[in-house]
Amino acid sequence: MTAATAPFFWRDPALAFIEARAIADGRKVTYARHAHEHFSIGAITAGRSYYHYGAETFEISAGTVVLMNPGDVHACNPIANEPWSYRMLYIDTPWLTDLQYQLGFSTDQGYRPFNTPYTRDPLLYRGLLALYRTLVDEQAEHLQKQSALVSYFSDVQQRLNPSPTPMREVNHKLERAAEYIRAHCTQALKLEDICLAAQLSPSYLIRAFKQYYGLTPHAFLVNQRIQFARNQLRQGELIADVALAAGFADQAHFQRAFKQHFAATPGQYRDRLMPSANNPHWPPATRPLNG
Repeated sequence: MTAATAPFFWRDPALAFIEARAIADGRKVTYARHAHEHFSIGAITAGRSYYHYGAETFEISAGTVVLMNPGDVHACNPIANEPWSYRMLYIDTPWLTDLQYQLGFSTDQGYRPFNTPYTRDPLLYRGLLALYRTLVDEQAEHLQKQSALVSYFSDVQQRLNPSPTPMREVNHKLERAAEYIRAHCTQALKLEDICLAAQLSPSYLIRAFKQYYGLTPHAFLVNQRIQFARNQLRQGELIADVALAAGFADQAHFQRAFKQHFAATPGQYRDRLMPSANNPHWPPATRPLNG
């Protein structure tokens, strides 16, 4: 098996309910018909293949999202010697079942199966690839990965198997969630901590928070860290120290995030604010760069 045909696996002990798999060249990768006890979802990223699902066989191609309920017999295999590639996620059924409850399904029954084996929905396709990139990104924070997971699988549920129960109004609780993030923005927050503080389920928090504030909880957290860092830079603190104090994984991560928010590096921002021997006319005549 070559490097291209060998599968790539991703696992994270902090997210033990999910596993990712990728194949760059599936021409030599064939499967017998089989079933899993977990839920599976995948994106065909290039080429085409056969998708055996139960007694049916479909021809699928790039842009397709495939879904397998727990226990569904299936197999995806190459067509002749045509190249194809894919990304797969495997989700523990109890986690997805709990998300279904949070989205309004009755707890009187267990997991609600999806009734379609595949979809060409572009939002779900692009979303799955974006989620995969976030999961395998070693620089992505735990909260970022949690938020992306809940957000994406809420979209999958609502677009393919919607609950008849509408989301309830939670604005006052969302404000508690935001305040908790503000108060703990320099720490490595977990989604469970924010939900506990706000008394909200993860699915409600992720979906309603973005609708209410225009940012995901993780984006809101990063924004708060940047504001914290901005104040530290105003006081002349060293950039490396500011990055650590603000809760960023490293200085490079801080540099990227700061520039996205201010269109300037931390060094450029700090140097515009601080007097120096090369700038005897401090303060400047124009207002300093402050975002």
